[in-house]
Amino acid sequence: MNELNELSFTVSGYISRSPAEVYEAVADPQQLSRYFTTGGARGRLEVGADVTWDFADFPGRFPVTVVEADPPHKLVIRWEGIASVNPETTTTFEFESVDGGARTLVTISEAAWQATPDGAKNAFGNNSGWTGMLAALKTWLEHGINLRDGFYK
Repeated sequence: MNELNELSFTVSGYISRSPAEVYEAVADPQQLSRYFTTGGARGRLEVGADVTWDFADFPGRFPVTVVEADPPHKLVIRWEGIASVNPETTTTFEFESVDGGARTLVTISEAAWQATPDGAKNAFGNNSGWTGMLAALKTWLEHGINLRDGFYK
């Protein structure tokens, strides 16, 4: 039997926009602030940028480190992880072209949570957060609606 040392998860969904449009909606702080970071995003998701995210449901700016940026295919970030194996978790966004570029399969994976009750609680919380982000991203790009407006406060 293998020992469980680290918790991770993956969520994904299809968005009816090109990978370039979807990637830009995640990388651009102005767009990200319109549908996800309810307290605002600062800094473009690119290597070396000074990036912070703020959320109405978890007030306070979270520093975000961009580890890899490969437009329009992949973004890898690190940010604070409570009860994670390291001080930060690693989150990977992958943007796969579907239907000749008419749609994009967005896959978000996050890893580095401790295999403990606190690690599981925080991993489940972030899993829920990224699932909500995907729904909000789809609604924003396909219909111009901020799904999270008024949701948290």
